[in-house]
Amino acid sequence: MYFFDPHTHIASRTTDDLKALAKAGCVAVGEPAFWMGFDRSGAKSFYDYFRQLTEWERKRAANYGIRHYAWVGVNAKEAEDVAFAREVIALLPEFLDRPDVLGIGEIGLNKNTRNEVTTLLELIDLALKRDELMLFHTPHLEDKYAGTRMILDILRGDSRVDRNRVCIDHCEEHTIGLVLDEGYWAGITLYPTTKASAQRATDMIEQYGPERILVNSSADWGPSDPLAVPELMFVLRSRGHSSTTIRRIVYDNPLAFFNQSRNFSFTPPQ
Repeated sequence: MYFFDPHTHIASRTTDDLKALAKAGCVAVGEPAFWMGFDRSGAKSFYDYFRQLTEWERKRAANYGIRHYAWVGVNAKEAEDVAFAREVIALLPEFLDRPDVLGIGEIGLNKNTRNEVTTLLELIDLALKRDELMLFHTPHLEDKYAGTRMILDILRGDSRVDRNRVCIDHCEEHTIGLVLDEGYWAGITLYPTTKASAQRATDMIEQYGPERILVNSSADWGPSDPLAVPELMFVLRSRGHSSTTIRRIVYDNPLAFFNQSRNFSFTPPQ
């Protein structure tokens, strides 16, 4: 069965990982801009990184028959310095007009600070003025519930927001209901230490159903598995879920969400 990984970080993965993804049936990935494991020293570092996502990583993935889509934005870990973030935000329009760039992401909160909120409000405003899709990062562990509530409150307060064009990612058991109840897409990240296992993700899918659910690996520089989505497919199948349900979660849902971007085009494999 073919699948999408709607949130992974190809820039941090080897060519062996790309080959393994292709052999497992991955036909498309979404790569959000994120923290590179260290704080960047200037806006030009972000400029080069955005070029990497929109130029080089597309070519690397294409060598293995995988369609690569990117997001650009200021990640939550580097949003605290508002003046610096504004320099990076000024670069975004150039990249948002490039082929296969889905929108602004991943943006959100890390420690739920006032400065992070200031940066986030400016990113949301840019996205709404340009009619871009948005992908939100929610904080890790003990900050997740409060940060998710803050993001939802911010979005609820802006009448321009189309909730069907927003994904709130890294949902867990205590936040997924909040996200789905308000009409957003809910991302479940299959990450072994700070997010959800395949078993926990299956529990959530069984409780809430497959509608508006996106599952992803968020595979990056840390201990993560680029094949986490097919692992979830195995767990779903072992619990008796039909191929139709599994396909909806790992293929139809991300296709429907991505298809709302003006820069998205995709030819299904034959």
